[in-house]
Amino acid sequence: MRFGTTTDRLEVFSDGVIAIAITLLVLDIKVPQARPGQLIHDLGGQWPSFAAYVLSFAVIGIMWVSHHSMFERIREIDRGLLFTNLLLLLGIAFLPFPTALLAEYARRGGGNAHAAAAIYSATMALIGLAFLGIWLHLSRHPHLLVEGLDPENLRQSIRRSLVSPIVFGATIGLAFLNALACFVVYGLAVAYFAAGPSSAALRPTRAPAEPAPSEPGPDPPAPAPNPAAREPSVGADAEAGGATDLGPPSEPPTLRWPPGQT
Repeated sequence: MRFGTTTDRLEVFSDGVIAIAITLLVLDIKVPQARPGQLIHDLGGQWPSFAAYVLSFAVIGIMWVSHHSMFERIREIDRGLLFTNLLLLLGIAFLPFPTALLAEYARRGGGNAHAAAAIYSATMALIGLAFLGIWLHLSRHPHLLVEGLDPENLRQSIRRSLVSPIVFGATIGLAFLNALACFVVYGLAVAYFAAGPSSAALRPTRAPAEPAPSEPGPDPPAPAPNPAAREPSVGADAEAGGATDLGPPSEPPTLRWPPGQT
């Protein structure tokens, strides 16, 4: 691996941008100036703000999960991947603004509601194109991926990532017909992308399993004793090395005469 090509700094920077974007969403929920006894009613009137907050929180959260899953399959980065990732972060960081537009004008209806929904849909389509751009860049530079990935699975990831720009691009036209219907399509798209279809398609191929080591068999029987290898007897030792050492000779017995005899 070449020096300075790991994904660590890119992932840390991306996590920071995504964390800021998802935090800014809550700032669009305003505290109502309710009259006595009207707080619940006024909070209910802000349902587009709560719906837009939950929707965009789920969208950005799924984008973070998808980004994390994608870079689990990337071993190295290059300059092109860095700039493509910046385009993705540009769209994610911009998302709180169309969320605020959608929350503000969806409950009012009219032409402004259609325009707000169209801007939100266009932003989501551009983010989908950025994800698609990363997959296309990886297909042209497969050496950036971890080892063991099937190129056919990479092409399947590209095909699945086309769903996002196509679906959200179609909701741009739907926004001018019925802005509230876009919320339904957004929710269905979030449910689809929660499973991470693009990253799930790019799985490493399994290496063939190694055969299990055979269990050791019983110990072989001990060899039979060889009669020729028996220890030599004492006689054999005498023949081989001469007379056997019987120790020092004993002294002759002493003769004693009876008294009076010579």
